[in-house]
Amino acid sequence: MKKGIKNKNEEEIIELIPNKIWNNYKRYFIKINISSTNKILILSLMFLMSYFIYFLSLEKCMDGFDICGTKDMWILIKSIEVILSSLILAILIEGMIFKIISKYHLLHIVFAYIYFFYYSHGIDFHDHGFFNFIGCLTVIILILLVLTPFNILIYLLIVKKNKIYTLIFFSFLLIFVFLSLKISKTYMNCDDWARGLNNTIIENDINKYSCTITFPKFCPYKIGKYIFDFSKIKGKKCDKMKQDTKKNLLSISKNHYINEKTKHIGLPLTNKEPKLLFWRNSIFYYFQSHLIDMDNSQLVRRIFGNNNPEMIVDYTNNEYGELKINLNFDADLSKKRKLFEKDSSPYSNNIMMLYIDSVSRAYSVRKLKKTLAFFEQFISYKGYSNPNYPSENYHSFQFFKYHSFNSYTRYNYPKIIYGNTGGKSMQRITKYLKENGYITGFINDMCLREPTKVEHNMNFKEISDHEMLVCDPNMSHVNSNLIRCLYNKLSTAHLYEYGEQFWRKYQNNRKFLSIMSNDGHEGTLEILKYIDDIIFNFLNKLFNDNLFKDSTIFLLSDHGTSIPSPYYINKFFMMEKNLPMLYMICNDRKNISYKEQYEFINRNQQIIITGYDIYNTLGHLIYGDKYSLIKNKTENIDTPKSQFGVSLFNEIDSKRSPKNYMNMNFDVCK
Repeated sequence: MKKGIKNKNEEEIIELIPNKIWNNYKRYFIKINISSTNKILILSLMFLMSYFIYFLSLEKCMDGFDICGTKDMWILIKSIEVILSSLILAILIEGMIFKIISKYHLLHIVFAYIYFFYYSHGIDFHDHGFFNFIGCLTVIILILLVLTPFNILIYLLIVKKNKIYTLIFFSFLLIFVFLSLKISKTYMNCDDWARGLNNTIIENDINKYSCTITFPKFCPYKIGKYIFDFSKIKGKKCDKMKQDTKKNLLSISKNHYINEKTKHIGLPLTNKEPKLLFWRNSIFYYFQSHLIDMDNSQLVRRIFGNNNPEMIVDYTNNEYGELKINLNFDADLSKKRKLFEKDSSPYSNNIMMLYIDSVSRAYSVRKLKKTLAFFEQFISYKGYSNPNYPSENYHSFQFFKYHSFNSYTRYNYPKIIYGNTGGKSMQRITKYLKENGYITGFINDMCLREPTKVEHNMNFKEISDHEMLVCDPNMSHVNSNLIRCLYNKLSTAHLYEYGEQFWRKYQNNRKFLSIMSNDGHEGTLEILKYIDDIIFNFLNKLFNDNLFKDSTIFLLSDHGTSIPSPYYINKFFMMEKNLPMLYMICNDRKNISYKEQYEFINRNQQIIITGYDIYNTLGHLIYGDKYSLIKNKTENIDTPKSQFGVSLFNEIDSKRSPKNYMNMNFDVCK
């Protein structure tokens, strides 16, 4: 009787599965007996095969695969890698279920994947941390989430032949899916996604604007903040770090004067080397070769004279090092630039650009709450009077439809600073600033003088008057999914300390300050909130001390969230990648009487804006009324005006769309 039942069950299964396949399935997946040594060997070979494909797919083109000659091959290999890695892990899990592979062996593989994911640094293991692997790992995990329940059902139904357990498991699976959908609808809706400052919202009047944006309906970042805030989960705090920073500096230093007894190590002045290439490797080599033993006073005096290094790591009372910043005020430069002021009448004597890489408008609203509250107090274009200084009027603007051209800074940033991405006559905006009497300052935490690939067209004399380039090996990896620390502080705190000194010491000069930080360049979408206090305190202190008189302040990025992450395939992520943040505060000196201009810029908040327009706005601020007389830039005419953009102080066609730009890869407009 029992035998009959067994045969009957098997016959039912055979009706569902072809006889030959089923026999092979039983032979190789159920009855096979593999020794422990061979199990490990098979596991190792599968693991190595997966990572062999991974290494083959590493992008070698420094410009990114989208403009690299090997794009098609890269995509092909990357696709093979993802599929193969997913299948290998699925087989490993299935092998564990059918007791071919020990669950302990599987754990080794899982931990190996996690470890490799954590330390993989993407394109060239230095340039874009986690760039390749995080995207692939996310796809693999999603595939496994589908395959694993399917494997369990097969195990219960075919191997255990237990219909009751199968039904129970299937019921729990349906309940889980139902509850997940319910929770996602309730707690992960995007009701606030389109909202901006002062409860304003993206306008989508199709009769008024050519660019109307479809809002996403599912925003998993609301749950993700409890899961992916790794800094909070790990309890990481910069002031609690116990790091042998001197050892790290000595390990990379090529200066034989520096040793373990050195108490003060000076970091080199990069702006003293105008021919220094703009790319990271050359600047880091310069950093290695020019660390200074500040205890050797004769050597310091001979090399630097009165202009000592502006950043010194002090080990006198702190074994972990304390970074002390003292910007060198250049009195001669200050006097020289003041002579240029007589011949021009700009709209703004002071211009500040606070740039954070890889931050969308919506992301900034979620995470920079204090900073945006500072901008929000000036939101009316009709003007805001500072109670401490009634004669000072402020106007704040936000640009809802500011578009990126690509997800790479090296492709977008030149449009903001050069007005183009190529051309023999290409000039940095710094040139025109200096010609009109501005002192220029540039601060960057990515060991880059310029995050572009245009140095062959550069005029190397147009570097900034003051530079702070962070190349220190003690800084947390710039693409880390944890807060970035340097000498027991958030690295961004050092940038803004240097920026504040620049702004205060040159308060009687025209000046341009650019602070570039990399805090948004990571996949968890949680790091940005940790620098909110730093930026807000910086702005608030300068404002309260009336140091924003006659100033224009930009808070911006050149593209939105782009690092692959667990959110990568979701619609909101893809949209935010193409809609970076752009905010602006204007403090009036002259153009308070230009009501028409403020009506234009107020209207432009809902019109598609690009980096070309920011470049033209900078030119307009520098040249004032004379800007209308400047012709568009061509190959033969060197001007601070891009033929592809319009100043935000001018009227922009509301019917403008991304289709006007042939090289714009992304279009989030309907």
